[in-house]
Amino acid sequence: MAFPSLPQKIEIMEVCPRDGFQSVKEFIPTEHKVAIIDGLAGTGISSMEVTSFVSPKAIPQMADAADVMAEFKKKWQGKVTSIALIPNLRGAEGALASGVDWMNFVISASQDHNMANTKRTVDESIAEMEKVAALKGSTKLRVSVATAFACPFAGPVAPEKVLRVIDRALEAGADGITMADTIGTADPKYVTSTLSVIRQKYGDYPFTLHLHDTYGMALANMVAAMGLGFASFDAAAGGLGGCPFAPGAAGNAATEDMANMAESMGIATGIDILKVLSVVRTMESAYGLKISSHLAATKMGRDGGEGSCS
Repeated sequence: MAFPSLPQKIEIMEVCPRDGFQSVKEFIPTEHKVAIIDGLAGTGISSMEVTSFVSPKAIPQMADAADVMAEFKKKWQGKVTSIALIPNLRGAEGALASGVDWMNFVISASQDHNMANTKRTVDESIAEMEKVAALKGSTKLRVSVATAFACPFAGPVAPEKVLRVIDRALEAGADGITMADTIGTADPKYVTSTLSVIRQKYGDYPFTLHLHDTYGMALANMVAAMGLGFASFDAAAGGLGGCPFAPGAAGNAATEDMANMAESMGIATGIDILKVLSVVRTMESAYGLKISSHLAATKMGRDGGEGSCS
């Protein structure tokens, strides 16, 4: 099989401390979060979604967002780019006060999922995003288009709904756009179809992809996207993750699996895979987090890393 032209390097943005932790029911003590974050920040990643400024009633795991960001800044400011997810203007105010580098505002392409996720229509979320964009100052704003391929309530999502959110985000002055396979059910053919439409309209704009692995196709979808020139991806150490408002959604593509596949294909990531595996082992053994990654289950994953994130 002949592969299409692939990028020489990709960026993998670590999202475990936000997307990976948000579905863990038992509260992870702040000091444990910080220890894991410190370990992940030392693996060679350039960007990390550190936390989420959301209502603690909606996602109790993120109640310590300000404290986590404060600890991150003490050690990693200027070394690793910090990202915080926000669902609304109030979240943006908290994120801005924390001194985060990037805010990540989520809008679903699917009306049904947006209502479940934010209790707003898509138009209402777009209007809220525009308010955030107007006050962000020098802080960068990323807009993540959730359910960019499929919705847990309404099924396949037409590319036109994704384009509509992207257009409004770019018009508002967003500095980056992510497209998410929120429920992890997309396949390479479907991903290629949607991304081809997006590439045709926006050319070489540097989109990021956020791929969940519910059906085990996240890495295959990554290869399909790379064939179209996409070179920026979210991933979570240990394959943790899942959206509390997307029934049946599994974790993210594992950082170690994604980096291992890319490096095996001759695509540079800048990530020390053994260091990631060391953190993943600590997440599992010391903190009891449920790991879901292929590489972590191998002998290298069990025995290959050195050191600890604590």
